[in-house]
Amino acid sequence: MPLTTTGDLVSRARAARTAVVAFNIITLEHIEAVITGAESAGAPVVLQASENAVKFRHGRLLPLARAAVAAAERAAVPVALHLDHVRSHALLQEAADAGFSSVMYDASHLPYADNLASTRAAADRAHAQGLWIEAELGEIGGKGGQAPRDAHAPGARTDPTEARAFVTDSRVDALAVAVGSAHAMTTRTAALDHGLIRRLRASVDVPLVLHGSSGVPDGELRAAVAGGIAKVNIGTALNLAMTGAIRDYLAAHPDAVDSRGYLAVGREAMAYAVERISSGLIPA
Repeated sequence: MPLTTTGDLVSRARAARTAVVAFNIITLEHIEAVITGAESAGAPVVLQASENAVKFRHGRLLPLARAAVAAAERAAVPVALHLDHVRSHALLQEAADAGFSSVMYDASHLPYADNLASTRAAADRAHAQGLWIEAELGEIGGKGGQAPRDAHAPGARTDPTEARAFVTDSRVDALAVAVGSAHAMTTRTAALDHGLIRRLRASVDVPLVLHGSSGVPDGELRAAVAGGIAKVNIGTALNLAMTGAIRDYLAAHPDAVDSRGYLAVGREAMAYAVERISSGLIPA
């Protein structure tokens, strides 16, 4: 079916008091696995490529984007394309022409005033291109190869009063919030602050986004969605599934040299993870 937009999927999810899942893609196998898993779950999905993934692809956005668009147009479920954790203004400018309907601009590492000013400028650029824009307030941590930040450290979490002012002044369309999760977690042990999620939902009039969701247990995720999270980001869980399956395959086939063998099992493992996660957030 035709490529849809992230804004539409998130708006529909928010109105239904559920969430759309956005899965990070790095390779063609990621793209195929995410779409296959979403189709099995009967759920819409967002394919998101991060700035780090673009750097891994030698700084070229179009090859991965064109593969994602081609796969999405043949999917049996609605698929949108999102550019995640962008700091490069040059990359932001490429997004619309590459098929992306949305970007997440990340200036959360800056002090509040600088984050606001930089995000407002990015929002103006994004909206001029017809892009839906997400920003981050608070310190989720764990990006760029760094160890996950202590999500419970003082000052790490998003303040509802600041969030209201930030959304109003920056004019963003969605807000990623720090509520107890962290990027790059390899164990599902994160405990979220559900009271804070509810206060944030009451404080801002844009959808809330949960980053670092790979480290959040199923029950915590469902409670977060019930509390107001409308977009759930997953990355590390796919890489754990893929890497584990490939390790097992190579251990069982020590003489294997054809990459299709281990890439196939890696892709299958990721597809199963996508199906499981997506099915877990579909209302009964």
